[in-house]
Amino acid sequence: MKALKYLSIGLLLTVGFNSCSTDFLDAEDTSVLTPDQAGEAAAKNPEAFLNGMWSYMVEYNHAGNESHDDFGFMSTLFCFEVMSEDIAFDASHWFIYDYDFDYRLEQWQRPYQHWELFYTNIAKANEIIGFFPDGPETVAEKGLAGQAYAMRGMSYYYLIQMFQDFMKKDNSGEIDRDAPGVPIIYLESDGKTQDEITEATGRNTVGEVLDAAQSDLEKAVEMLEAGYIRPSGDSGKNYIDASVANGLLARVYLLTGQWQKAADAANKARKNYGLRTFEELHDGFMNVGASDVMWGFNHTTETQTSYASFFSHLSSFAPGYAGVGYCTKLIDARLYSQIADDDYRKDLFNGPDGDSSQPTTGSKKPYANLKFGDDGNWTMDYIYMRAPEMVLIEAEAYAHLGDGAKAASVLKELMAERQPSWNKATVTVKDVELQRRIELWGEGFRFFDLKRMNEGIDRNYEGSNHLAGHLLTVPAHDVLWTYQIPRREIQNNEHISQDEQNP
Repeated sequence: MKALKYLSIGLLLTVGFNSCSTDFLDAEDTSVLTPDQAGEAAAKNPEAFLNGMWSYMVEYNHAGNESHDDFGFMSTLFCFEVMSEDIAFDASHWFIYDYDFDYRLEQWQRPYQHWELFYTNIAKANEIIGFFPDGPETVAEKGLAGQAYAMRGMSYYYLIQMFQDFMKKDNSGEIDRDAPGVPIIYLESDGKTQDEITEATGRNTVGEVLDAAQSDLEKAVEMLEAGYIRPSGDSGKNYIDASVANGLLARVYLLTGQWQKAADAANKARKNYGLRTFEELHDGFMNVGASDVMWGFNHTTETQTSYASFFSHLSSFAPGYAGVGYCTKLIDARLYSQIADDDYRKDLFNGPDGDSSQPTTGSKKPYANLKFGDDGNWTMDYIYMRAPEMVLIEAEAYAHLGDGAKAASVLKELMAERQPSWNKATVTVKDVELQRRIELWGEGFRFFDLKRMNEGIDRNYEGSNHLAGHLLTVPAHDVLWTYQIPRREIQNNEHISQDEQNP
């Protein structure tokens, strides 16, 4: 399986923008329409244009290697989740190189896999934004363009965290805005000249990339708050509405230390959502119809990818790799010990003795996660955003602002549904961080939290349940936290030289 680390085939960033510009569109042939006509057609049938974007996010085999560790956006989140210390492996298997921080070099497929995923999404978003060179006007047009801006902004948010050590090393908590970032793919409708568009395909600064992400998401919020209502039913959760755009913007504000803006955006985002009841807490986290799910993907028999899927690798109940016991994903023993005994979420994991009454090999193991379920036909939904994350963002932001009492008041809304005895009058950033680790375990947040908080990992502690031979200690700012830019991008992008490669 070592050979799977290396790239075989794929699209170049510069080629990909052309090759994917129309093939994802299941609508009128825009090549024979004027920009105004194309925009009108898109506004009449926005789902046709957006469905290609959502489907691409769950598509199998982006890197072209028939790999069962490549299943779209959720595989990206899972790659980074296993690079924290909160998930322990019990065998060497898919994602073992990610677990070992050994998949970051330019010639390997993983950097390209992530690069290709997000830059293709940017290309798809630009296709839609380009329909409205003078800006969208109607509610339908704003609903379509707003979702494209949200996707573009989200993509830059993730790319900069993967491809740069973006925090200053002085533990000031400030962004290193002058560090080299990633390409920004502008359009003339972004108010850029052709020379500026061309120049931006090189390495912009971290500050410029984060500004672009924030600007795109602020535009998305403004457009989607103009009256857009996404389709009803579970499949409607595939789409981005104003609540989701506010949630994405809250993530950017949190990353950049804009605490009050983060709190306000998160509060606005979680309006009209629940916080998951006790019953829902044990429903397998596989249904976008749950009360706390803000955004996700409603899988069908046509879109599911069985063994090459998130649930195959993480669910101890599904008939995939984890469920049959071939590298079951465990909660870190040290984290498990920090969950209060009367916290309902402790039941989402086995203790150190395992549980022989569970139905599958994987679910019987010590420290096995019981959080993610199985519906019997591989159509378990992917969840990208939940309301509890917004509570945690809001609480953390107030803790950063020095208002521990307000932070505790916000956090108590969640804890009332998780640990009713919890009644702290004030909380710190570290208190909120622990609750993020427990609440969002396995959902793709811990790696990014570690980087923005200037923290490392240490799996080599007494009582560790991490895989023997893989007891890594990786300090904050170690070069291992940052991917190199894919080799083929440097070879084919004349605006990025080998001298500009990450260490």
